[in-house]
Amino acid sequence: MKANEVDLNKIAEGIKLVLEGIGEDPERAGLRRTPQRVAEMYAELTAGMREDPHAHVEPLPGDTHDELVIVKDIHIASICEHHLAPFVGRCHIAYIPKGGRILGLSKLARLSDTFARRLQVQERLTSEIADTIFDGLKPLGVMVVIEAEHTCMTLRGVKKPGALTITSAIRGAFRKDPRTRAEAMSLIQGHRA
Repeated sequence: MKANEVDLNKIAEGIKLVLEGIGEDPERAGLRRTPQRVAEMYAELTAGMREDPHAHVEPLPGDTHDELVIVKDIHIASICEHHLAPFVGRCHIAYIPKGGRILGLSKLARLSDTFARRLQVQERLTSEIADTIFDGLKPLGVMVVIEAEHTCMTLRGVKKPGALTITSAIRGAFRKDPRTRAEAMSLIQGHRA
């Protein structure tokens, strides 16, 4: 088995041990299929580990644009690598094309999913998305902002539901020019439907 391959049986065995560890009977009617269901869920939630994020950063042939592009409110769901608890939120991506090179809009959502569907911390997730676009597309600038609620913070520990963690990664022109950064942030923070 390769490092990134999923072993559903091994995950199911582990979940059975967790159920026994918390004092449950894994053979109880409502739990009999739970280990397998959880194994399949983890395979889905970590699918990005088995994808090449660079495959989503191919410029559109023939189409060009040379001004700010923003895709906001991309829903993301990831798993905190410290507690294996989910965090969910929105990812906003802005970039300024160079030489007219643009990406298909869905590629930005796919790239976000590829990195989110791994064991993650939000700070690294934000930087990975920005770095992949900046290195692969070579735009003038990239800005990625992620707002997420972490269940490891809302359901356990400090138990603060509704608390959002906001992270940003800023590359190129957005770092150099405060007006450009302010314009992008204004559009990202604008009215939501």
